[in-house]
Amino acid sequence: MSITQEYLSKAKDIISSVEQQKTVIREVANIFAQSILEGRMVHLFGSGHSRILVEEMWPRYGSFPGFNPIVELSLTFHNLVVGANGQRQAMFLENVSGLAAKILRNFDTDIKDTALIISSSGCNVVPIEMAEEFQKQNIKVVALVSRKHLEGSSSKREDGKKLTDFADIVLDTGAPLGDAMIYLDGLDSPVAPGSTLGGVLLINSLKAEIANILLLNGKIPKVLSSGKIVGEKRASELFESAYDEHAHLMSRLYENVGSIKS
Repeated sequence: MSITQEYLSKAKDIISSVEQQKTVIREVANIFAQSILEGRMVHLFGSGHSRILVEEMWPRYGSFPGFNPIVELSLTFHNLVVGANGQRQAMFLENVSGLAAKILRNFDTDIKDTALIISSSGCNVVPIEMAEEFQKQNIKVVALVSRKHLEGSSSKREDGKKLTDFADIVLDTGAPLGDAMIYLDGLDSPVAPGSTLGGVLLINSLKAEIANILLLNGKIPKVLSSGKIVGEKRASELFESAYDEHAHLMSRLYENVGSIKS
């Protein structure tokens, strides 16, 4: 078996793992769709490379409003690697207790909201505390993790709690412990991760299920579409209307920031 064939074989195992979660995916989609139908939002958060999955949900082609992508540059700005804004600082900051609460202080949340917290290991402090903060506000939390990696890892929190300890529902990317999937002769570390693949499959399965639920309930999602599919004029109209709807939804998250909730 070639190296590429080996990776693709393991990728098929990940697809199978996601397929086995069909019932849970539909359950999550129903919860998220309800938030959108009630004029609220699904909050998305991921530090490190989990940012990829946040942006996979929204905004990009085939996506629609209803999601609040919370992406902190200090935790996700990886391309400089070293120097100012380097990877060392980002990895340090994602284990600073209290940062999650500071981030959420910017938003006027509601119990009709829902949240998707993404972390392959589920063991870094900020994603864990983000889920904890949402649950304190009686907001349902879905965790997207790599379960084998989570179970084989130690939490960075002093109490040992992991992301799944603050989740109402858990989705699993199906990636292995350590994430990378290919072992090569003469190299003691595996290469070629699998969590992003599993995560993207979960995200887009959710997206399709949510869109269907919205349609069945009379809400036509404003989908960002290519002009090659719907024509340039229609594509432009969809982009503008989708961004406008996102702005209106986001404005509700700032209406009563700082006010004391009863």
